[in-house]
Amino acid sequence: MRKRLAHTPDFLYNKNEYRPNRSSALHVFVLVVLLLGAASIWAIFRCSSRIAASAHVTPPTLVIDAGHGGIDGGAISADGTKESDINLAVALRLESIVRFCGQKTVMTRWDDSKKTDILSYSEHEELRDRADLVNKTENAVLISIHQNCYPTAQPRGAQVLYSSYGDSDRLGKRIQELLVAQLDPQNRRLAAPAPSELYLTAHARCPAVLVECGFMSNNFEVLKLKENGYQNALALLIAAAYLEYISGNSLL
Repeated sequence: MRKRLAHTPDFLYNKNEYRPNRSSALHVFVLVVLLLGAASIWAIFRCSSRIAASAHVTPPTLVIDAGHGGIDGGAISADGTKESDINLAVALRLESIVRFCGQKTVMTRWDDSKKTDILSYSEHEELRDRADLVNKTENAVLISIHQNCYPTAQPRGAQVLYSSYGDSDRLGKRIQELLVAQLDPQNRRLAAPAPSELYLTAHARCPAVLVECGFMSNNFEVLKLKENGYQNALALLIAAAYLEYISGNSLL
């Protein structure tokens, strides 16, 4: 039985780990070690910044949006898996990792306990409320977790969409690079500007990206997206990109 590190997120010890090959497993292990180191480095940075003779800068807060939820299940796969459930699973893991590394986090939802009444549900109002939460959060950075879908089963691969606010493209492109390099080298998709009709990225007054982790319309990809280990890997890589983004240092 593996010895457990104190305060390490529970999901990192799940037995159902994603093991596409030994190389990928090694990369994820190295990433965990790097993230643990990043937590210590960031703690030192925060401590030294308090005594630095410079203007005060509010630490960033990562706002994590688990797309859809409640009565809105998002895209539904052929086997009945709801996009909203996968979004939440990845988002919760991401929140746990980033908070473990000493960073502030805010979630737009923690579960499916709200918005379950179809008679009172309004998608526009829900998105407006989430945008308000983002914009009320000081020095926010938004990462919204979603899944893609297409009328046919062939399309596959993660893709990150970034808003036009500030340097959102820098965060979005780095997430895309890590997801492709570490999980899916055959993926030829590139990070791209978010369409204006995406409400949350269009209305967030802060750096914002939307991560489409995979396609609900591709049966093989859905099998991966449902695996605890693959969800762990997605969350770790997104967290690494975020830590790089706010620190200006490369972890991988």
